[in-house]
Amino acid sequence: MDAWRRLRAREGGRTTVIDLYEMIATPRGLAPHQLAWEDRVPLIRSIMGDVWPGFEQTAGSERRGELIRVDDYDEEWPQRFVRWREVLKASLGEAALRIEHVGSTSVAGLAAKPVVDIQVSVADPADEAAYVPPLEELGLQLRSRDDVHRFFRPVPERPRDVHLHVCAAGSDWERDHLLFRDYLRAHPEVRERYASVKRDAAKVWADDGWAYTDAKSDVILDLLEKAREEAQG
Repeated sequence: MDAWRRLRAREGGRTTVIDLYEMIATPRGLAPHQLAWEDRVPLIRSIMGDVWPGFEQTAGSERRGELIRVDDYDEEWPQRFVRWREVLKASLGEAALRIEHVGSTSVAGLAAKPVVDIQVSVADPADEAAYVPPLEELGLQLRSRDDVHRFFRPVPERPRDVHLHVCAAGSDWERDHLLFRDYLRAHPEVRERYASVKRDAAKVWADDGWAYTDAKSDVILDLLEKAREEAQG
């Protein structure tokens, strides 16, 4: 773990859980994805506080057995967002300062997991009483919290068709997700490259959401850097 943390200190977000898997798998003669899930779980848990300061998960919110898949773009995705936006407006009222469609399903033509990502900006994410109960009434469950955002998904008995992210209005989290979305919308050639990376990641890490996300880190960080430069003119 110390070796991973030293690497993370040097390379920042480009050092991922996959690097940690590799450190454990290689001496065993395995590829990172060949580590058993039971071996990966404690590794994931051991570094989440490094990746997301203040990270903790809600007990009883686990959902195992669901495999990641990347589908061709579906015109229904933005329609699903519009339906959720209206429900969220009615439920959250003034607590929701901004409701945005983010993630890959918000980019026309981009292949994605068939899960709509919604970003809700609030005055203070730490004030959970202002938004957690209304979201729970909608069948959404607080899966995790950290210092900068809260993550919700449907309760286990409901289909996972939406993810909801609560962040602070005006925060880096809010800005970066919107910049990334808008950059992908404006650059079709980048969309194709990103879609290819997503499909490759899903082939290897269909059973591991953390690793699937981390397998895209280099491309995401490169594109986000370009998006920030473009936004600055």
